[in-house]
Amino acid sequence: MNRPTRYLLPILICLLVGAAASFFQKDALIEWYPFLFKPRLTPPDAAFPIVWSILYVLIGISMGRIWDKGLKTNIKEWWVQLGLNFSWSIAFFTLREPLWGLGIILALDAVVLDYIFTTFKKDKIASICFMPYAAWLLWGTYLNACIYLFN
Repeated sequence: MNRPTRYLLPILICLLVGAAASFFQKDALIEWYPFLFKPRLTPPDAAFPIVWSILYVLIGISMGRIWDKGLKTNIKEWWVQLGLNFSWSIAFFTLREPLWGLGIILALDAVVLDYIFTTFKKDKIASICFMPYAAWLLWGTYLNACIYLFN
């Protein structure tokens, strides 16, 4: 597979996963989420699709780099985090289960942080591409925990 495809394909996959998650979230975003108590640090609704689009591109670039270098362990971990990412959306929004979401996002935090640390030794740029994702996830973990505790 040529080099540009190794970058474009993972970016496309990430964006498709995000679009699929959005599809499954849409009812909850109208019927359930707006009525929950949320902490003051909750970003405006319009920020989420913008931030996630940027993050998915960075996540895809990271995969392109590790794929290009043949880092099989990191490739497996990349797929695990993407599966957990999608699963969180289903648990939290589709099933409307913040406790399940909290469990999944905590696992996702662990996988993403491990990916950052293990990848950093092999490809600093691939690792750095995940750092904004980790920051957003940790903020999301705080928001998920608050929603679980206060609703």
